[in-house]
This record gives sequence, structure tokens and C-alpha cells, in this order.
Amino acid sequence: MTAVAPVRVPVLMYHEVTDLATTSSPLAVSPEAFADQVAYLHDAGFTALTAGTLPAILAGGAGRLPERPVVVTFDDGYGDFYANAMPLLKQYGLTATVFQTTGWVGLEGTEKRMLNWRELAEVADAGIEIGAHTCKHPQLDQLPDDLLHEELYASKSLLEDKLGMAVPGLAYPFGYSSRKVRQVARDGGYAYAYAVGNAMTTSSADRFALPRMTVQRGTTIDSFRSMVNGQDTLTLRRDRALSRAFYVVRRAKSTARAAQSAARGLSR
Repeated sequence: MTAVAPVRVPVLMYHEVTDLATTSSPLAVSPEAFADQVAYLHDAGFTALTAGTLPAILAGGAGRLPERPVVVTFDDGYGDFYANAMPLLKQYGLTATVFQTTGWVGLEGTEKRMLNWRELAEVADAGIEIGAHTCKHPQLDQLPDDLLHEELYASKSLLEDKLGMAVPGLAYPFGYSSRKVRQVARDGGYAYAYAVGNAMTTSSADRFALPRMTVQRGTTIDSFRSMVNGQDTLTLRRDRALSRAFYVVRRAKSTARAAQSAARGLSR
């Protein structure tokens, strides 16, 4: 019997695609670097899937994976996606998913501008998937139940109402979730959700904690090639270690808040 190769799919997470002189964000990628990255994906024979297509295929109900799959995602909904990223994706025949923070739609600042509703509609019409990224971009695992429900449900509902389409996907801000957060997402009608993880996505991944790998300012084209070809780079290992440390801190905060809440209840 021929052994079946394990499924390992690179899911990339971007934020800003802009002139690096205009932002201090370590998550920003220059248009030139992004152009090199998508050109590599095209030339190396990768086929881009939307964030929603991948878990549907992994669950066994939506066909088969292409030979070299990749998923390209963008968090927050920066206006530079429309101006800088989408034309390059179109040029190279790649699709993507934008996870939009609804409370930031249309905001304009001195340095950063967010996608507006007209642009989001055009993005969706171009075949780019739109997913939810909460209303105000909080740390979901630190919220009380009422605010957690509001952040997950209201963002999904608003996107669906404004764009006239189903929005089955979610990305957790900062990649943070918990068992309760994931259950609320399921109960709210989401079909899948992405975290960060900084590892390849496999067929065994939790459909509500799918890992992504961070593409950032310091990602060279060599490290990008290594990343999408499944090599565990030093940066990925460092980012995973940081995520584990942050998880311990957040878990301790949640436990302390629960204890304080219980103490207040007993004192009444």
C-alpha cells in the first residue's frame, strides 16, 4: 500500500501592505516585498485557496486539495489592501481572504486608512473572501460573556447586512481564543476560525483554531520561501514561543478575574 503524504498547507497572515516609511508596525510589508512574494507563489506553482475553502476540503466535503495549496489572509482591513495588494493578487491570479474589523471600516487617520464599505463590496465582487475580525479588535479570551457575544455576533451580522452575502469565517484578534471563545463562535454560526500558531495547517487542525504564519516587515524572500515550503524557521519558532508565553499571562489574568468575580458574588 502506498503511504499517503500528510497534508501541510501554508496559511499566510498579512496586515498592512504599504511603504515602510509611513508606518512603524513590524507587521507591515512593503508593496515591493509583497510583489516578490506573490510572484514566487505563482512561479513555484502554488494555487491559492480562500480561508473558507481550506477547512471545507480538509473536512472532506469540498473536493480535493491542489498539488501546492496556499491560503493568503489579511487582518483588520487596511485601505492599502485595495490599493496595493489586490492589484498584485489579480495580476498573478491569486485569491485571498480579508478578515475585517467592522468598527474600523472607513476610518481615516494621518498615516493609516481602513477599507470603506464601497471598497469592501468591490473586494468581494473581485472574488476575495470577506471574513469577520470582531467589532473593536479586543482580546476575546479576556471578555465577559455579554461583550464576547457582541464582538462575534454583531461583526458577522453587520458584514452580512452591508455586503449582502454570508460571512461564515472568523479570525481571532491577536490569534487569541479559549475553549469558551471557540464554542461561542460555533454557536454564533461561524463555520471556521483562524488563530495564528505560526505553523502549517494540517488535516488534524481544529476547525476553530486553524493556524496561520505571520508575514512581517522582517520576512526576507528567502525566509518566505522556507515558510511556504514547510521549513520551520527560527522566526516561526521564536513567534511560537512568544505566543505560549502570552497564553500563560492571559490565562492567569482570566483566572484572577474569575476569582474576583466569585468573591464579589459571595460578599453580596
